[in-house]
Amino acid sequence: MFYVYWVLSAVLIPLLNNFYGILRQPYSWWLVPVLLVAFFLGFVILHLAVTCVWIATANVNKPPKGTRAFRVLANITIPLLLKLTRVRVNAVGTEKVPSDARMLFICNHQHDFDPVILLSVFPNANLGFIGKKDIYETMPFIAKAMHRLYCLPIDREHDRAAAKTVIEASRILKSGTASIGLFPEGYTSKTCELLPFRNGAFKIAYRAEAPIAVCVINNTREIVKRMFRRRTTVELRVLEVINYDDYKSLSTVELGEKLHAAMKAEIEALGKRK
Repeated sequence: MFYVYWVLSAVLIPLLNNFYGILRQPYSWWLVPVLLVAFFLGFVILHLAVTCVWIATANVNKPPKGTRAFRVLANITIPLLLKLTRVRVNAVGTEKVPSDARMLFICNHQHDFDPVILLSVFPNANLGFIGKKDIYETMPFIAKAMHRLYCLPIDREHDRAAAKTVIEASRILKSGTASIGLFPEGYTSKTCELLPFRNGAFKIAYRAEAPIAVCVINNTREIVKRMFRRRTTVELRVLEVINYDDYKSLSTVELGEKLHAAMKAEIEALGKRK
């Protein structure tokens, strides 16, 4: 939509001139760039306003219920925001993920921008995420946006509540309603090193008998530092997609150790190439 809004802005200028003749004077040439920028900003502001209103109407006290229309809106809004904030995503290995597939996506967690990057790279996966319960208490607007995308809160301090979230996530995944995104570290890594996994979360895949897409991400912590001023390149790698038959004989601990080793090696390799 970034370029679409620029094109629409450029088209509006001659149309406006046909009605009002604002560009017919020799000294009015300076209005062209001013109007171009003004129209573009107007489109962007209107777009974001519609998105914010739609998010604000979500009721987090009801079960998460996404809509095709909101998913389409999210899929065009996220690339627009990344373009405005000068974020470029270099994604490798995405061809390993079947189009429109429903699976468990696991990824390391460096910053709160990580879900946004995954949503931008996999727009057809209908991704929802498992998020900290704290988000729903301290960031209500973000929580509403997550609710619109089939995200679920998890209370990691209470095993019974966490188990209910795992069961609900596996139900959503198995029914084909949405894919589930999971950050098995449980917390963002301030050093960008891979933290130990909470292996119990992999039960979502076991219960749903779903494939697991193993991803790593790097450099999202730089986005806030460079936003609007300098380009930030975020690296995303899809290491492999593991089918249920390939991991069903493993315990969650064995699976976690296997994936942790593979992801750690790739993250370290990305850090060296940075």
